[in-house]
Amino acid sequence: MLRTDTRLEWFVSFLGVVDTGSFVAAAEATHRSQPRVSMHVAALEREVGLPLFDRRKRPVELTEAGAVLAVHARAVLRELEAAEAAMAPWRGGARGVVTLGCYPSASAAFVPALLREFARTVPDVKVVLIERATLELDHALTTGEVDVCLRPMSPPPTTPSVVGHPLWREPLVVLHPIDHPLSELPEPLAVADVATYPLVSIGRLDDAQSSEFEVYRLFREHSRELEPVQATNQPQTLVEMIRAGLGVGVTNWLAVRIADTEGVRIRRIEGDCGRRVAVYRDMSRPMNPAARSLLERIVQAPRPPGTQPPGAVPEAPAMAR
Repeated sequence: MLRTDTRLEWFVSFLGVVDTGSFVAAAEATHRSQPRVSMHVAALEREVGLPLFDRRKRPVELTEAGAVLAVHARAVLRELEAAEAAMAPWRGGARGVVTLGCYPSASAAFVPALLREFARTVPDVKVVLIERATLELDHALTTGEVDVCLRPMSPPPTTPSVVGHPLWREPLVVLHPIDHPLSELPEPLAVADVATYPLVSIGRLDDAQSSEFEVYRLFREHSRELEPVQATNQPQTLVEMIRAGLGVGVTNWLAVRIADTEGVRIRRIEGDCGRRVAVYRDMSRPMNPAARSLLERIVQAPRPPGTQPPGAVPEAPAMAR
């Protein structure tokens, strides 16, 4: 039977293993060492007097007793967070640490101004920025590695409890060398014309979910199948691949806005299949005042230059090159 002095951090480590499926991943998600997570779980199992995980399985699976305890452990931690939130008005507002997940182009084009203003208006909250590729952010959010995250709305998150608030919409653009044959064609460039050349896109070549990114959808809407010769999640890497002659790039506007595109032309492309971006949270996890305060500031923050309201048809800004 659990004693009343059972350490709450045992529950945190225990639920970390539940959510990630491994002790190593739980250590990373909870910012603990792997031996410490193992020690916490072992101590909890000794206190309960029953095994909580079937360690023969990969990923590890809960025993029946472990599944029951997990429900109550979440309830305990949820009530503690609710108590923390209830005390905020008497302490003068939010304080503590909040973790923000973000993908590369928004991380450079939107987050710095957000953090500057947030530090000015909510000085008692420290924001930890964690940068991930879009398809890695969902896992970070559902495992609790991040409290809120900024990500494109396509492909949509697969976890039902993850919900988002749309922030902005931006166009898709084409990048090519200055002396490329596409320079002779008027804007907006036709998808059919762009598709005749080797293409470099966002995402990963070995990840099937990449086919749900906006660029792939744009090509499908024009009866073309995008089969890139290379893909990357880093804007500057994409530009350098174009410079190296690997192909023509197709990506979102903010990616090229924050990159050094000297010697590369940025062109509009037909269609209205732009990128929509939202801020997401996991409704199955309670938000502390610090996280709630950051979420509110993100929703209220000005959109990055060159973007439109989330419901607008994306219209590319005037291109400098």
